[in-house]
Amino acid sequence: MLQFFKSTIGRKYLMGITGLVWMGFILGHMAGNMLIFVSSDALNSYAHAIVSNKPLLYGTEAVLIFALIIHVFCAVVLTLQNREARNSRYAIATNGEKSPVWASKYMAVQGSLVFAFIILHLITFKYGTYYETTVNGVVMRDLHRLALEVFQIPTYIAWYVLCLILLMFHLSHGAASIMQSFGILERKMQSGIKKAAWIYAIVVAGGFLSQPLYVFLFYK
Repeated sequence: MLQFFKSTIGRKYLMGITGLVWMGFILGHMAGNMLIFVSSDALNSYAHAIVSNKPLLYGTEAVLIFALIIHVFCAVVLTLQNREARNSRYAIATNGEKSPVWASKYMAVQGSLVFAFIILHLITFKYGTYYETTVNGVVMRDLHRLALEVFQIPTYIAWYVLCLILLMFHLSHGAASIMQSFGILERKMQSGIKKAAWIYAIVVAGGFLSQPLYVFLFYK
């Protein structure tokens, strides 16, 4: 088993599995954050319920960190192997259908910026300014106030929009690549799976983008 995961195919499987873990988390995280459109109490209560369940919180964080480390490690190793195999110094660039699409060609760049975004996002929100509020007699963190504060900063909005657009491309190509790695991307299914991957990516990116843009444009 260990030898399998040291192989190129095995590492692609690991990238696929860890990618699915993060895809599920990202979708759930986006859906939960949409409570900003409901009310401040709804968003704060949701966030408080998560941080109050320590076993679930720490367990989820451990799985996500482990999955991210494995995903990044496999991505770096596979990227280096691909570059070596291509021997780009003598390779002839291809055009047309055989040329790599933009999302595929720059997956490493996208992934690096998305990784930087995750770090900054954690610093900004998880470890950012701690405000307090009371909801139904329970004292909790006022995450809604922090979000309104952060999403009024033009430079942060520009960075956020850039990273979410890159995330959309990364997810759309990554989701389809996972199916290919698992050997279920048959020719007759390619079109449908790629469309589903794009729908997922657009829903996630659109959901995340709607929150800061709404605050920046309409919350004065």
